[in-house]
Amino acid sequence: MAEDLEHILSQLSQPDNAVIQQATAQLKQAFKDPAIVLALCTVVIGSTNPEIRQSASVMLRLRVKNHWKKMNPNDKESLKGVVLQAFMQESEHFVQHSLSQLCAVIVKHETPDCWPALMQFLTGSTKSSNPHDRQVGLLLLSKVLESNPEPFKPHYTQLLQLFSSVLQDHNNPTALYYCILTLTTMTPYMGTEELNQMRSVIPKLIIALKHLIKANQDQACEAMEVFIELFESEVSIIVPHIAEIVDFCLEVGSDTELSDSLRVKTLSSLAFLIKLKSKTVLKQKLVSRILQAVFPLLVAEPPPGEQDPEDQDDNDYNMENNNPKNCAAQIIDTMALHMPPEKLFQHIMPLTQKCLASENPYQKKGGLICLAVLAEGCADHIRTKMLSSVLLPVCQSLSDSNEVVRSAGLFALGQLSEHLQPDVSQYCADLMPMLLNYLSSLSQAKISHVTKAFYALENFMENLGADIEPYLPTLMETMLSALNNSENLKIKELSVSAIGAIANAAMELMVPYFSPVIISLKGFLTSETEEMRPLQTQSLDTLSVLARTIGKDVFSPLASECVQLGLNLTDTIDDPDLRRCTYSLYSAVSTVNPDCLTPHLTAITTIMLLALKSNEGITAHLEEDKTFVLLDDDDDDDDEEETDMENLLEDDTEADLQDVAGFSVENAYTDEKVDACEALGEIAFNTGAAFQPFLESIFLQVYEMRDYPHDDVRQAAFGAMGQFCRAQHQAWKDSPTEANHQALLKLLEVVIPCFVENVRKDHERQVVMGILETMNSVIKSCKEAVFINPAHLKEVSHVIRDVLKKKTVCQDGSCDESDGEEQQAEYDAMLLEFAGEGIPLVAAAVPADNFAPFLNDLLPLIMSKAKSSCTVAERSFSVGTISEILQALATVSGGRQVAGRLSTRLLPVLVAGVKDSDAEVRNNSVFGLGCLAEAAGPIVKSDYPTMLSVFSNMLTKESDLRVIDNLCAALCRMILSNFESVPLEQVLPALVARLPLKADMEENKTVYSCLTMLYNKSPQLIVKVMKPVVEASSHVLGNKKVDEETQNSVAMLMKLFSQQHEADFHATLTSLSEEQQAKIGAAISAS
Repeated sequence: MAEDLEHILSQLSQPDNAVIQQATAQLKQAFKDPAIVLALCTVVIGSTNPEIRQSASVMLRLRVKNHWKKMNPNDKESLKGVVLQAFMQESEHFVQHSLSQLCAVIVKHETPDCWPALMQFLTGSTKSSNPHDRQVGLLLLSKVLESNPEPFKPHYTQLLQLFSSVLQDHNNPTALYYCILTLTTMTPYMGTEELNQMRSVIPKLIIALKHLIKANQDQACEAMEVFIELFESEVSIIVPHIAEIVDFCLEVGSDTELSDSLRVKTLSSLAFLIKLKSKTVLKQKLVSRILQAVFPLLVAEPPPGEQDPEDQDDNDYNMENNNPKNCAAQIIDTMALHMPPEKLFQHIMPLTQKCLASENPYQKKGGLICLAVLAEGCADHIRTKMLSSVLLPVCQSLSDSNEVVRSAGLFALGQLSEHLQPDVSQYCADLMPMLLNYLSSLSQAKISHVTKAFYALENFMENLGADIEPYLPTLMETMLSALNNSENLKIKELSVSAIGAIANAAMELMVPYFSPVIISLKGFLTSETEEMRPLQTQSLDTLSVLARTIGKDVFSPLASECVQLGLNLTDTIDDPDLRRCTYSLYSAVSTVNPDCLTPHLTAITTIMLLALKSNEGITAHLEEDKTFVLLDDDDDDDDEEETDMENLLEDDTEADLQDVAGFSVENAYTDEKVDACEALGEIAFNTGAAFQPFLESIFLQVYEMRDYPHDDVRQAAFGAMGQFCRAQHQAWKDSPTEANHQALLKLLEVVIPCFVENVRKDHERQVVMGILETMNSVIKSCKEAVFINPAHLKEVSHVIRDVLKKKTVCQDGSCDESDGEEQQAEYDAMLLEFAGEGIPLVAAAVPADNFAPFLNDLLPLIMSKAKSSCTVAERSFSVGTISEILQALATVSGGRQVAGRLSTRLLPVLVAGVKDSDAEVRNNSVFGLGCLAEAAGPIVKSDYPTMLSVFSNMLTKESDLRVIDNLCAALCRMILSNFESVPLEQVLPALVARLPLKADMEENKTVYSCLTMLYNKSPQLIVKVMKPVVEASSHVLGNKKVDEETQNSVAMLMKLFSQQHEADFHATLTSLSEEQQAKIGAAISAS
């Protein structure tokens, strides 16, 4: 049989399809024979053709992988002996590689202890004095250990001793390569003892990598993965060696003689290290060293006659393009996201300013890209301290004579516009004419440049709100003209996207343009040609924006048609980008007209569930280079053995991932999962009872995504879980049956512990922020239902405490560098804010006495951020959170006593905040003092003189309109809570003199509640100040920013004045303008 088998295998490599098909059929027949394993063993040992030996070893591996348990013990033992014999006598490396993979499959089924001959061979070969034997032994060791690392753990100490020696064998680069691969595999499984051993190996590892780079850059690139594993598994062991690792990465990344792929891998490793250990990088004073090395990469000129990829036509700028220049920008981006701005900027701004002042266009470009990538991570710092000085060079670059500089300037403006809102909108009058003029003068042929211009325009416009109105006619004329006249589909696509951005700002102001826009979008969406696909995708996105912004009355008539349009598209076109945009469209429609989704919920949820379950777009990269094309025949034989054979030769990755060298996921399929989760959550909430039949099955599938490798998918899944809880809570409120109540509690029993666990364990800060935000929304909506299980109160309170103490995985809270009050990155501070925002929400959801013990633990962590040495954002967060806690305590049972007990601790913090140099901190502190008076009531009446003295001083000095409004509201809260303790004869005239409220319209409710209460208790007091009260009321009535309930209260007060103090009221009314008189008259008539 062995001879026949060897002949069949030789036929498979012939360049003749007919011969291959015949050989395939013969091979399938041969695989039905139980003697196939022994026959393949004979071929592996005896064939003189190395390609056939390799083919036989691969066939054996595939057979063993799925049939090991069915093999009889004698065949198993024979196979073990043959494999080792073949491996030892084999001279061809590629065959040894296949044989090592066969050994690995056997070890996966049987622990190494069951194969003593293998262990003996590994020990002898890896310690051999013969370099080739060591190399072969390390190859085999790397494969078998990779297949089943756990059983080798007892040998790790010995192996590390061996590797410490092998890593110094610099003349045997292949041995170095396999040694480092094995280390990479072992690292996640090491215990404390092995990791301590590993510390001494790291310097040798760095030197070994340098020698491997000289010998084989591709192998060195793969071996660099050891750093990623070390960083992810136990980053503390590399802390003593961080300077060496940084220097190594910078040296390799800066070497232009090396391949881009190796340099990119090394620089990416450095970025990952900075992300995980930014504090150590700062402490070891490595920031300047890193920047001095990456800036030359950032400003490097391309070879003569060439352009950077992002400057070439039809190439959108993408920070993820893999080249050293973009890696340099990513390193700066990572530093901005993970380091305190003050500490980064002292090093980076001199380098940036030098670049911006240069005459060299690539130096200027580098400086602009640097400003662009700083914007996200250091947004607060730039907004509050240097916005104009950052915007100026960016604006100047737009008129530069060099297109490379102008393009970089547009990208920078887009980034600044995206991340520095709302402050950057103050420059609207300067920037919008510049951008419009720039857009009108662009050559449509230069698509890459046009794309960046649209990017800048969109990001700037999107947050303008009503300030866009003066520019709206010009903008829409430009966009509609492009839709109707441009032959270039990319220009049309950019214009459609821009219309979405305009709609986000303009809202109902877009109504006059709605009809022509819809006509164009419908035309694009009914086309069936492939080249229209990107334009269709963008059209769906813009249609979704219009659904959310144009107004229900305008969009509702189109809602059903939009749903049907989406379903038609996904029925006829298999495209993940197009599908995800239909999900967003359904989601947007659910906010406008949820009923029109009801008939289609089965179809809509089915396609989204399929997207969540799908492995489409995930590619497994198999190590075996040779592919056996054995399945191209049309044989329909259902024989079980033949099916086994097909499964065997398909090398099914789901059955066994040991051959998989890695996975890549197409972004489109990841984005589809994200959009499916987000849409399902929103549709569930908006469609209410209609969604109930689908909720459980969809929840279970979304819940499965909580451990998905891609962080955006995890974050979207957690968000959807929160929406499902809110949807179920709403269903219970709408129909308060026991079944609905139990369904809600069952959901919360799963979701709350899931949130708590993942806040603690998820490595990605952004995901944890998303979970905290979602958990806050669930607590806010579901209130006491969340805490019916008393364990939830403890779990939620403790996880908030752990975040505030920086003890979660994503916070790098290792003890080696905890510096207490040290400055922190802005996103680290934002994470604490998301946690802190949960405290008042919990306080509002449970009886105060239940929460008090946990609140006592949490308050010091919040109060510590109010110190003058803290940043403005921290101080504002601290006093704002304290204020909201007090506001919450005013609404729950037992809240007055708890607030009273806390008053002695909180009053000094709030009084100090009132004197802060920052208006937002003053505003929050004033609000807090009012909430303290409201929550604690008579318990704090002894503190009223202090509070009134503070407010009296503020009334004469304060200029910020929002602070003045909150000052008025705080005085009203004091009066409402304990009016006997307020000298109303002095306070009331000063209070009404500051009316109407100018900035914080919500506080009109507090002010008019107070005035109405005083009028009921002591009408003469109010009559004395009737004139300013009536005049202020004329500005409240008819004001769209004031809620209907408050307007009704104001109207009722005016009616009481007119009925009970007619003469005084009439005299006051005649002193007002006709418009004001008309508003008051209309309100009185309607009340």
